[in-house]
Amino acid sequence: MDKLLRSHADAIVSASIKAVQPDEAVSRALKGQEFPGRVVLVAAGKAAWQMAKAAYDCLGDRIDSGVVVTKYDHVMDPIANFTCCEAGHPVPDENSFAGTQKALDLVAELCPEDTVLFLLSGGGSALFEKPLVPGSVLQDITGQLLACGADIVEINTIRKRLSAVKGGRFAQCCAPAKVFSIVLSDILGDPLDMIASGPAVPDTSTCADAIAIAEKYQLKLTEEARELLAQETPKELHNVTTQINGSVRELCVAAAKVCRELGYEPVMLTDQLCCQAKEAGSFLASVLKTHAADGKKMAFIAGGETVVQLTGHGKGGRNQELALAAAAGIAGIPGTAVFSVGSDGTDGPTDAAGGYTDYETAAELKAQGLEIYQVLQNNDAYHALQKTGGLIFTGPTGTNVNDVAVALLG
Repeated sequence: MDKLLRSHADAIVSASIKAVQPDEAVSRALKGQEFPGRVVLVAAGKAAWQMAKAAYDCLGDRIDSGVVVTKYDHVMDPIANFTCCEAGHPVPDENSFAGTQKALDLVAELCPEDTVLFLLSGGGSALFEKPLVPGSVLQDITGQLLACGADIVEINTIRKRLSAVKGGRFAQCCAPAKVFSIVLSDILGDPLDMIASGPAVPDTSTCADAIAIAEKYQLKLTEEARELLAQETPKELHNVTTQINGSVRELCVAAAKVCRELGYEPVMLTDQLCCQAKEAGSFLASVLKTHAADGKKMAFIAGGETVVQLTGHGKGGRNQELALAAAAGIAGIPGTAVFSVGSDGTDGPTDAAGGYTDYETAAELKAQGLEIYQVLQNNDAYHALQKTGGLIFTGPTGTNVNDVAVALLG
């Protein structure tokens, strides 16, 4: 491993994630806001604890009570009189359902002058859930969607129709109270009705969309689930005000700033990356090969969210798979490295935020008897990168604005 390139990668990751913390976004959204009646707080998503803490720091005892539902190990400390719950992600579990029910109980008997301060971040689709089908059925359908390569918009279009809180239905549960929603975006282009499946936003997807997705991926559905796909979601909501703060573009801009400070010429390739993780890694390697003879220090930046199609039984995540796929293409080209991280600090069902590879990685793996294409076929990027020191660990970051991948030419 090239230690200088790895140190640059770590510096870029650290500074980029720090730049998209939700504290300032929440404070900015609440500045000057006045809430005449009671205020209760509901926060859901991977950044829920951080957002709730920021809201409490701004409003203090003005918030009567609150419920926070976030991922396991993401609650840092107690917050005043809030109930903080940890639950399953990316597949919802019984704790997801129990935490969501506590939120529904909190908003059940509010008056028209009251306000629900709703803080939403990515991951809310799994964490904030009251299913209209048995929990085991929802978990099975979610697992099918994650395994077949469906993108996040397709996944959420299905999940909305199997839920009592998604697709605008949570806002209906809050009525007649008003909902003031602050959203941290983790979806390309920031479509509000798709972020955490839009619990407080009118749904733009249709029954026809949902049925087409089910047919496209040949989902195995129960009769009850199939009937729910044919039931329309709310198309108008009159009790909601929404502010969107934080996005993958801000993450990419932050990465470019650090790259420039380290002496690289940054090039923003896209903040709308949406393809197979392996393909993204191969593409970034191709970009480096094209410019390897230019004699410049360059950094090519791509933000977005890739997907992984499961063909094996290994351990890994989309960012680790992207980095490992790039290793084959940059093998032996001095001064090249590719790394990719999830801004929330977790990549798939692992404890790593992402992965790093450079021009030496492929040879290091081969010396240990591993061929990259076989590792990728088994979706086992985690263990391969573990052998080369290529895993990136940040721990839970308190934010979630998608992923950033960087290809360095040193």
